[in-house]
Amino acid sequence: MSSESISPSEVQPLVALALSFWNAKVAMTAVDVGVFGELASGPRDARELATALGFAGRGARDFFDALVALGLLERSDQGYANTPLAALYLDPRQSSYIGGVFEMTNQRLYPVWRELATALHTGEPRNEAKDDPDYYANLGRSADRLAVFLRGMTGLSAGASRALAERLPWSEYRTFVDVGGAEGGLAVQLARAHPHLTGTCFDLEEVRPYFVDYVERFALSERLRFHAGDFFAEPLPHADVIVMGHVLHNWNLDQKRALVRAAYAALPPGGMYVVHESLIDDERRNNTGALMMSLNMLLVTREGFGFTGAECQTWMWEAGFSKTRVEQLCGSEWMVVGIK
Repeated sequence: MSSESISPSEVQPLVALALSFWNAKVAMTAVDVGVFGELASGPRDARELATALGFAGRGARDFFDALVALGLLERSDQGYANTPLAALYLDPRQSSYIGGVFEMTNQRLYPVWRELATALHTGEPRNEAKDDPDYYANLGRSADRLAVFLRGMTGLSAGASRALAERLPWSEYRTFVDVGGAEGGLAVQLARAHPHLTGTCFDLEEVRPYFVDYVERFALSERLRFHAGDFFAEPLPHADVIVMGHVLHNWNLDQKRALVRAAYAALPPGGMYVVHESLIDDERRNNTGALMMSLNMLLVTREGFGFTGAECQTWMWEAGFSKTRVEQLCGSEWMVVGIK
């Protein structure tokens, strides 16, 4: 093919795809260096903001203007300021902060994705899981690593948590357990939206102080409690509703099925089981985000992988659930609901 045959309209999307990581890295870096927290008190001109962030100067203006172009900052005669979106979700002092997903991506995921080809050739993860067979159980060995992971889970699930609070028939239930609930992002959303609900976060003991701190920020300690445990070693706490968000994708097929059976055992007749994940579409063609998440599981777990809604429904039917449905929550996030 000669250069004369190249169509600008055809080739430019490929170039944009090759460089698409630039946008993400600028946003991750802005969260990491504290841009949005620095601007929480009001606008700053480029020199003031660069000085406050410890930038040497060269590149600072381009960096700030790139954030304007990305819709995260505004620029006026008064200087740079957070957009309403950034002020609400990326200022770490706000209870609505979801910047943890940027923190986790920048510190933990971005480096290992450089080794995707190696992971595909070896089938082995490229983070600590390659040397640590009990990766999740040992996350608590590093307080910093665990804190970043938990904040990342809150950010990753923020949209789905809000959608779950709005979409499901919570008036029919009184209690819930969020399995692998991290610092309590979903539990807080449900409790704030439905004052009659009481809930439990079931997670490893190391997570407890982070959950307690997060829940106290919303004055919900009387309605939300923490239950420490290993869901492969003991039964799940009983409740009207069992939720597993971004849990099943971490494990192999037998473990996935075991967790679905554990949920069935913990529910009363009529109880509801909710799995929410980045679900791969049944044709495996369209949900790019879910396919990328499954590749992420290759990189960060020993045996985890993504799955389709139809596959999850099959595991629910095998466990005994009589009614199931699949429904989109937001973006690439979907839920599979089973009724006992």
